[in-house]
Amino acid sequence: MGFSMDNSNSPTQSHYHTHKVFLFCNYILLGAASSCIFLTLSLRLVPSLCGFFLILLHILTIAGAVSGCAAASSGAGKWYGAHMVSTVLTAIFQGSVSVLIFTRSIDFLENLKSYVKEENGVVILRLAGGLCVLIFCLEWVVLTLAFFLKYYAYVESDSTNAMKRSAKVQEEDMKDWPWPFQV
Repeated sequence: MGFSMDNSNSPTQSHYHTHKVFLFCNYILLGAASSCIFLTLSLRLVPSLCGFFLILLHILTIAGAVSGCAAASSGAGKWYGAHMVSTVLTAIFQGSVSVLIFTRSIDFLENLKSYVKEENGVVILRLAGGLCVLIFCLEWVVLTLAFFLKYYAYVESDSTNAMKRSAKVQEEDMKDWPWPFQV
């Protein structure tokens, strides 16, 4: 029990912790999106086109979280672009749906053509809206963590080049620049 000046936060250790938090956030996204699917199915909105698109949005959220887990586990960069695009799109749509649910619950419920009583349907819809807000926030956290993971992978890929690790401009490089840039 004391204050330690141990500098044990190496890039690989921070990369490891970021990777674990990234996977944890994706697992929470999987759970929240599947819970939203079950909540929207409990509204009995099968014949509705809006209901189909709402369920499709949650399925795309699950697919984005799974691709994020696959990208983080494999370490390959080919999943990174697809994960970022799907995460941004689902975050935007999840935020829009949550605003729509909380501001116009009754109108949104009428467009879903639900067979559930209006009072019960509004409660279920607002529960799904709360999960949509959680998903929206977690999507942006996942985006930030994915960016950091890609940065750590870039820095660690070529550890012999010290210029990548430092933001300082080397003095030798400044001598070759034109006069206005030599400050």
